[in-house]
Amino acid sequence: MANVEHGGTAGNAFGAGVAESARARLRAIRIGLWVIAAVLAIRQVTVVLSTPKGERLTDLETWVGPNGVLHVKGSLYDSTQFTGTPFGGLVLKPLTRAAEQALGWGWTFGSLSLVVVLGLVVARALPQPVSRRTALLAAPVAISLLMLSLPVRNALYLGQTSIIPVLLVLLGCFAVRGERASGLLIGVAAALQPTMLLFAPLLWFTGRRRAVESTAITFAGLGALAWAAMPHDSTTYWVHHLAGVGLGGDADDLSNQSLHGALLRLGLNGPLEITLFLLLGAAVAALGLRRAIRYARDGQLLLAVAITGCVAVVVSPTSWQHQLLWVLLALVGRVGKKTSDRPMWPVAVILVMTLPAKMMLPNMAALFPLRDNVVLLAALAAATVVPFLSRTSEYYRAPIPTDYARPVPTRWKRVPLLPFLGRVFTRPNLLLELLLIRVGYSAYQQVRLAATGGTNAGGRTTAEHHGDQILSIERFLHIDIEHWVNHAVFKVEWLRDFFDFYYESFHFVVPLTVLAVLYARRPGDYRWARSALGFATLIALLGFWLFPLAPPRLMPGLGVVDTVHGVQDFSKPDYGTLTALTNQYAAMPSLHFGWSLWCGVVIAVLAPKWWMKALGLLHPLFTVSAIVATGNHWVLDAVGGAAVVGAGFGLTHLLQGPRPRPLMKPVEVSMKEPVPATGRTPS
Repeated sequence: MANVEHGGTAGNAFGAGVAESARARLRAIRIGLWVIAAVLAIRQVTVVLSTPKGERLTDLETWVGPNGVLHVKGSLYDSTQFTGTPFGGLVLKPLTRAAEQALGWGWTFGSLSLVVVLGLVVARALPQPVSRRTALLAAPVAISLLMLSLPVRNALYLGQTSIIPVLLVLLGCFAVRGERASGLLIGVAAALQPTMLLFAPLLWFTGRRRAVESTAITFAGLGALAWAAMPHDSTTYWVHHLAGVGLGGDADDLSNQSLHGALLRLGLNGPLEITLFLLLGAAVAALGLRRAIRYARDGQLLLAVAITGCVAVVVSPTSWQHQLLWVLLALVGRVGKKTSDRPMWPVAVILVMTLPAKMMLPNMAALFPLRDNVVLLAALAAATVVPFLSRTSEYYRAPIPTDYARPVPTRWKRVPLLPFLGRVFTRPNLLLELLLIRVGYSAYQQVRLAATGGTNAGGRTTAEHHGDQILSIERFLHIDIEHWVNHAVFKVEWLRDFFDFYYESFHFVVPLTVLAVLYARRPGDYRWARSALGFATLIALLGFWLFPLAPPRLMPGLGVVDTVHGVQDFSKPDYGTLTALTNQYAAMPSLHFGWSLWCGVVIAVLAPKWWMKALGLLHPLFTVSAIVATGNHWVLDAVGGAAVVGAGFGLTHLLQGPRPRPLMKPVEVSMKEPVPATGRTPS
């Protein structure tokens, strides 16, 4: 009885307290996510309505403005500015009587409301069962991702209708009761965008045949209505103008992410291109719809709908940027047997659908076919090859767990460990690492340039003023050696050539080599080193933003020679082929020295032999000599670089813990002792 009274009551109270604390945290997270969604919505409205008139809602203005094509008494298709169906023109015609300003505001807020409804429908359509946490957080997360996606941003900015067919299909599949009502909505969507008819086979082979009948009747009826009201336009569209050419653009424009557009961009045209497009399109449709039907029967109807939408993107003659929302919905599929691999597909989809293609891949001619068709490739992959897990798979709800290192006492307990940084020993997903490194470096370049207002000359006055301040501090400390070192090296040709080569060649090569070796040989140490480098770079970006600084080579009157690129025009500094992509005034802190110091520390800590450690430590020594000798940095810039690297290692220790030690060899167990069952081995 004593045990029951003292143990049971206390245990219940403790359990209730823990549960209440968990609920409070969940409520706080949910409120925070809804705030983020609201902020993103407000931002989108602000961007649209603050854009000068004539530059926003351009497609809507083209259709229903005072001189829009829907005012013309002739055919809608006399120009290339209207490519919707005749039924779409029939629906939009009454809007021409609305006041222009009121229509713009109403269209923007109406479209925003549709996005919110779309996010709510998607959140409710997740395959069951879902945890309470997922159910509470799914809606704000879905709405936030939709607001960030390029298709929604593009549709809001242009005043497009592309959100409506997607919403109608989702409402027909998940919201309305009765197959006839479902088919009615999908039929209306097909009347606005004919490729939505691809959902008919999905409905038919999953047993919803009345919905297919309703879809066909609705589509045919609305088409007949438009034909009766506009016979000439209907003939023109269905017989002569089915593919369309887009609003002011050709079918081979980069914004057309269909298979037809990709073939045209590759230089194919005429009967050969049409034949190849029809054959490949038929193959994609057959394979994609077969996969969609399989996942629908598996209970993943939202994934099946997303796959069918991706098929529509691929096989449509024109799939403009505002029509690509189906690709984002494909992230609901689960891919990968391991927990560490599970984020790969959703992260890739989110990056593809929210960032410009130029941030995904380097600006190299060999990669242009991939970069120019990155959304098409994502849609094609989702429709045909991505191995989404079945709900019957043992890994669907319980992937192989990640093997985390044990927490250690040598860190500040008030700051929780961040699991995504991971003190783990397993090797991270290579594709995900490469993707994040590429996106991170692209963002790094953009922030560096934005720190001066987007131009190299934007922050010149401020940067030169900060240069005078740095020079004054160095003179006070008697370390103003830049001019002397620069001219001493400039006079010795072989030494000048050596430092020029070192400055230009080793900044990226050595860090990437260190990361590659660690990834291949010591994955646990790779995670530790990569996190420290990432934190150091983020802190450096803050320094570039807050303290633009002219390097010695760009200080008028100082007399420092740029040994790498020659004498500079201070108003238009030349940094070789990267001049337009780099910030000439991102000198403090010096990441040239910071990254080299990071390399030196990592090599000195991890290298197995003393001579390797010595070579590693020589790299930051040569780098600091090179950045001063070539006139590209002040001595204090190197101090700043060392400071951010130290802060990077410190933050890694604080948020992730100390560097994980290699796993010890398993202890041999005597055959006389029972061996406990451990289940699946973490990987």
